Amino acid sequence: MPGRVIKWPESVIKWIDQRFPLTSFVKHELTGYPTPRNLSYWWNFGFLAGFVLMLQVATGIFLAMHYKADVAHSFDAVQHIMRDVNYGWLLRYMHATGASAFFFVIFVHMARTLYYGSYRAPRELLWWTGQALLLLLMATAFMGYLLPWGQMSFWGATVITNLFRATPFIGDQVVVWLRGDYAVGDATLTRFFALHYLFPFIIIGAVVVHLVALHTVKSSNPSGIDLAHKDNIPFHPYFTIKDLYGLGLFLIVYSVFVFFMPDSLIEPANNIPADPMQTPGHIVPEWYFLPFYAILRSVPSMVGGVVAMGLSVMMFAFMPFLDRSRIPGGAHFRPVYRAQFYLFITDMLVLGYVGYVPPTSSTLLVGQWATLCYFGSFFLVPFISKAEEGWLMRRGLPAEIAALIESEAIAIEKRKLRHRRRKEDRA
Repeated sequence: MPGRVIKWPESVIKWIDQRFPLTSFVKHELTGYPTPRNLSYWWNFGFLAGFVLMLQVATGIFLAMHYKADVAHSFDAVQHIMRDVNYGWLLRYMHATGASAFFFVIFVHMARTLYYGSYRAPRELLWWTGQALLLLLMATAFMGYLLPWGQMSFWGATVITNLFRATPFIGDQVVVWLRGDYAVGDATLTRFFALHYLFPFIIIGAVVVHLVALHTVKSSNPSGIDLAHKDNIPFHPYFTIKDLYGLGLFLIVYSVFVFFMPDSLIEPANNIPADPMQTPGHIVPEWYFLPFYAILRSVPSMVGGVVAMGLSVMMFAFMPFLDRSRIPGGAHFRPVYRAQFYLFITDMLVLGYVGYVPPTSSTLLVGQWATLCYFGSFFLVPFISKAEEGWLMRRGLPAEIAALIESEAIAIEKRKLRHRRRKEDRA
């Protein structure tokens, strides 16, 4: 009809809604998702991790269009991207800097979870899916580090794949399977490139699982007490604006590294083509692997070092069982745990330094003490949490927290009573 305005966006959305619950999904999972009103900017880093993941996938796809996974051409392919491809230098620096940014954001995200105790019930599965994401990210970064085929890439891959010889009974076969040959070479480069391209999409799927777990148990908050429904607010526009502000600050720092100091995060030896006949004076991984590398070097035995390094990553998954305190809020209400957390962060920095510098007798000794402190930080958590809880209970806690602990104690007693009755009935 003449003069009639056709509102085609509404019509399209209505057509989709009849076939797929688009509007209800967006409202329930995105815009209208109930979020605790007291979230701080420390909760921005989950969103930033998702943004950097998308950035890495996008830049990686364009880099793959010009890369050649061949030992005779890989180093030159990277130089071709840097020099001949339009804005190839920008894509390469964004991708290389993005890897470091990804780990920095993830580490801060994990530190926030540890500080506020967001790994405790009922969020154990949420924490474990996050740990699975960390392992996938580490594997992806390790395989991507080989692709420039520089000196540090080649020898780093040689050292790390050689660690799998510690596998009982089948160590040599595992190393050959990983490399595709008896030494790091063309087969290794080809399969690492294929897996490095594939793993980000697996990570995206794991992120979806992580978000489903998050939306099932809902977000934690600095108080550690799950707020009543009336105390929650919609995610949009309150926290979308907050996330965008955090994204703006992140992009400023990210751009400084990309445009003004891009080589600061690239090992100089990696600008030299890989030479299997010339070993670098000091083999060092990327900065985000340094603490774990220091733990590996601190143990004299190769088998013991590999086990210690693996445990150093997996220990985080045991935190829901190690932390037995019923006081919510993590370090927010627990001064002893807070001091332990800061000591743990300091210990991680010391391990990072030890992993970066060439090994000497003094740095080896420092690394061994730092390794003991690292694992001691986990093993002392059960004792500290119970002793601290008793001390704080005697001093007096806020009424809301005391009531929460009392209700949890009553729930535990009820579960014990039900279990006892079931045993009596079976008897």
